[in-house]
Amino acid sequence: MNINATTTEPKKLQIKLYSQKELAQLYEVSPRTLKKWLEMHDEKIGKKNGRYYSLAQIELIFNLVGIPKDYCI
Repeated sequence: MNINATTTEPKKLQIKLYSQKELAQLYEVSPRTLKKWLEMHDEKIGKKNGRYYSLAQIELIFNLVGIPKDYCI
């Protein structure tokens, strides 16, 4: 057994309003990369209302793109 091995538990992911920049940080990608990922699902996700995606849009994004690495719901 390796004593130095660390186990990291997944962080609890909050379902809240996120901007595109905040989502990119969660996914550990650039905002430009995230934008390309979301463009494939534009019709389903819809447009942001101002700076933030709505709660329904965030849930849909997590379902379509997946949960960010190291997180759980």
